[in-house]
Amino acid sequence: MLRHIVMIKFNDREGLEENSEYLKKLLMDLEKSVDSLNKMQVGINFSTRPAAYDIVLIADFDDEAGLDSYRIHPEHIEVLNYLKEKGVQSTVVDYFN
Repeated sequence: MLRHIVMIKFNDREGLEENSEYLKKLLMDLEKSVDSLNKMQVGINFSTRPAAYDIVLIADFDDEAGLDSYRIHPEHIEVLNYLKEKGVQSTVVDYFN
């Protein structure tokens, strides 16, 4: 199994709660439409520490081919476009479990 973890931080703190909830919905909807996505978990951070990120997603795939299919899926591209529009920082880790 391949695990894909992404932490996301919105640069603009205005509307953070609404933006986080909307992003969580977009991400969770991918579970219904991306066949190679086995499982998706999305968490919204409650910590106020400066180093904390706002959203974490954990996605599970069978293999790298599944992750590659996810990356180019049209609905995932829509999520990426939303993130570009909002201006975010992100950190990614992919590993085999």
